[in-house]
Amino acid sequence: MGTEVRGRRLWRWRRNPLRRRSDVIEAWVVLVTGLVMAVGGPAAGVAAGTAVDASLRQERADRHRVPAVLKEDAPVAQPAADGSTTGQVRAIVRWTGPDGAVHTGTARVHEGSKAGTATEIWTDGRGRLVQRPPTSEQIATRAVLAGTSAAAGVGAVSLAGRGVARWRLDRARTQEWGRAWAEVGPRWSRHIR
Repeated sequence: MGTEVRGRRLWRWRRNPLRRRSDVIEAWVVLVTGLVMAVGGPAAGVAAGTAVDASLRQERADRHRVPAVLKEDAPVAQPAADGSTTGQVRAIVRWTGPDGAVHTGTARVHEGSKAGTATEIWTDGRGRLVQRPPTSEQIATRAVLAGTSAAAGVGAVSLAGRGVARWRLDRARTQEWGRAWAEVGPRWSRHIR
């Protein structure tokens, strides 16, 4: 049974009087698709995951926690639709950049804090206000998602390419059948009557 099944799968590769050129092309398309999915998908996943990981780690290294002072009283957070609050609101703060220049901007602070209260904010190397950098867990999660998406994308594009190639081969085979029938059909029809 095993050799029979294997023989059916490999018939396009063996010499056979019934084998068409399109059968050989289809066999190569299936082989290349399998190789691209087996090798290209994981390679793209590793490359994408590594790139995202390196980028986010660099972003994390470039951001610094800096002391700041509230310039205004922070408002009280409005509850969400489910009644919960994050305890964080946006308020104007003042901080000193690495060049000694004083900056002001809007940052997230604890709700209800009074003007003049010390807080901490995140800045980049130039002293510009930025969001909190991603944690190690967030970096790992984003890298895994990017790698998985890249690998799945390679697989999807490979399968779509195989589908297009097979559709075109089927069209060519149908036209080939039509030409063959146009040649043989009239002679065969005469003998049936």
